[in-house]
Amino acid sequence: MALAAGPETQQGKLVISNLGVVLSGMLEAPILEADTIVAEHGRITAIGRRADCDTEGARVSIDAHGCALAPGLIDSHVHPVFGDWTPRQNQINWIDAFMHGGVTSMVSAGEVHLPGRPRDIVGVKALAITAQRAFSNFRPGGVKLHAGAPVIEKGMEEHDFAELAQAGVTLLGEVGLGTVKAGYEAKTMVAWARKYGMQSTIHTGGPSVPGSGYIDADTVLEADADIIGHINGGHTALPLRQIRCLCEGCSRGIEIVHNGNELAALSAFRYARELNQMQRVILGTDSPAGSGVQPLGILRMIALLSALGEAPAEIVFACATGNTARLRKLDAGIIETGRAADFVLMDRAQHSAGTDLLDSVRQGDLPGIGMVIIDGIVRCGRSRNTPPAERVPEILP
Repeated sequence: MALAAGPETQQGKLVISNLGVVLSGMLEAPILEADTIVAEHGRITAIGRRADCDTEGARVSIDAHGCALAPGLIDSHVHPVFGDWTPRQNQINWIDAFMHGGVTSMVSAGEVHLPGRPRDIVGVKALAITAQRAFSNFRPGGVKLHAGAPVIEKGMEEHDFAELAQAGVTLLGEVGLGTVKAGYEAKTMVAWARKYGMQSTIHTGGPSVPGSGYIDADTVLEADADIIGHINGGHTALPLRQIRCLCEGCSRGIEIVHNGNELAALSAFRYARELNQMQRVILGTDSPAGSGVQPLGILRMIALLSALGEAPAEIVFACATGNTARLRKLDAGIIETGRAADFVLMDRAQHSAGTDLLDSVRQGDLPGIGMVIIDGIVRCGRSRNTPPAERVPEILP
């Protein structure tokens, strides 16, 4: 049975000490000089050496035993429906399973798998508002799922976006999964959404769910959505020359997903690096989908891009945390005072050929997760899904 939670946060002080590597989530300084982190009431209050931090009066003390700590991973592209169940694969507890893969926050790209999903404008708005409300009040495994992402349909007017924003909806689902597929139509609606503070994502590549269509580079550029959704296809990718065009032709987020073309993923990653645009790269899974549910999908993308994309693991971890937090306007994803106390503690998997955590990921191995903390609350100990870590943290009596 998955652990379900509402929007609760830690009470009192949390102290994590004896840390090994501390990954910041920031490209400019991906590794911090610290062995201790303190959080109070769900927010980070101190980062540094234990002797320099106020660790007195801790309600919960954790000895990391030399494990690495990173910000909780953020999945930039999921398709939830209701609760911790997906009709796409008729699977329950999938969100809790992702938490065991180090994911502490998720962003919906549209609740498109709802059987009988409404396509009329009233229904589109009603579903988005319901999803936003439901996942604000319900957090499977403690995961913060930012949901309520309407798929735009023909006939929507500016007042519809104003109404959605006033109701608390902050996202658009994938442009192109509804009847609006032309770049000029999408551009108008994306601009309306942006005017009212709503962030947009556009489908890229071949069709996925029934009703979706082929969205090429010209359409993506004309629509000017905030995030180029699954630039490596979901599942079928654009030709590499078009992916290069998207990386060069705009400044929007480059989202690389697990459920896409791996050659295209590596190519987009390399293009971004060649262009000195790594701050645009974010990671998602694009799941649940026809290929299933991937609880370790973000970790797998980190290992793939580090090993075959020839990038330091700490840089790719930053793409999966701080980059996503910044582009998605979330208060997690970075180890910084005042931010949400969302952490994943991990170590090299047992028998990995890597010399330490970062080297093992650089060689393509998944890390072993020893603990996940969300809003300062310990949500799991040793992960049931990752390979066993050599060292695991311990909650002190």
